[in-house]
Amino acid sequence: MIEFLKNFILLFLELTALFIIISFIVSLLQQVVTEEKIKGILQKGNKATGYISGTLLGALTPFCSCSTIPILAGLLSSGAPFGPSISFLISSPLLNPVIVILLWKLLGFKLTAFYVIAMFIFAVLAGVTFNALKLEKHLRNVRIRSSQNGVGQKESKWIIALKDAWNFFYPVLPYLVIGVLIGAIIHDFIPAEFITSIAGDEHPFAIPIAAIVGIPMYIRVETMIPISEALVSKGMSMGAVIALIIGGAGASLPEVLLLNKLFKPRLLMAFIIAILLGATVTGYILYFIF
Repeated sequence: MIEFLKNFILLFLELTALFIIISFIVSLLQQVVTEEKIKGILQKGNKATGYISGTLLGALTPFCSCSTIPILAGLLSSGAPFGPSISFLISSPLLNPVIVILLWKLLGFKLTAFYVIAMFIFAVLAGVTFNALKLEKHLRNVRIRSSQNGVGQKESKWIIALKDAWNFFYPVLPYLVIGVLIGAIIHDFIPAEFITSIAGDEHPFAIPIAAIVGIPMYIRVETMIPISEALVSKGMSMGAVIALIIGGAGASLPEVLLLNKLFKPRLLMAFIIAILLGATVTGYILYFIF
């Protein structure tokens, strides 16, 4: 129990510090990169640079995938190109700085570098594919405009960033506590033999199952990452863990419900299938490489 409490407190404090610091930096970036600037960047240059720009800009948007959807709706309704906007939607929850930093801290540089490269390529290819299949015609006629960052603000950008960091952290705090608690329990009380018997390297079919399970579970990434670290330490294959993270973060149940107001059934189904394929393929590549 003493070792359990020690692991819980140290991991919680470490993740809290990282989350607040990175949230502060992201808030400063968001005060510069507004929706109008995003639309302008997506409309500049050729199609190739548009997809790359959409993917890069997605990494600078809010952390929860659900909060990205009003921005997406505003972009589409104001004339932003469809394909790069899809790349933006996919990269936003999967490549935000908090996830990347937490993955780096808990799972190491090599795994994190692979994850970032894989998700970047996936977001670009998804945008290109959706555009090539002309899925834009399956958008609903919805007009949503999100407020512009920084408009009417009289406070210092540093004060705004501090407030944003706290506002980002406060709703996530219960999920972070739950994730660290579950991770510490798995690390200290669950036998490694049990984890490896159902999701170890000898069970490659655990990867697509983990991708599918991630969607209805709706475990926030801030919760899932400390759990993932514990699962990996107990013998769960990293391919299955990454598939679980991508499935849960990329197409969580609340996000799918919100997208249903913006996407018609065929486009919504294409989005879910794309996330599942991306999670499964990434998991298997990681399985065979590492």
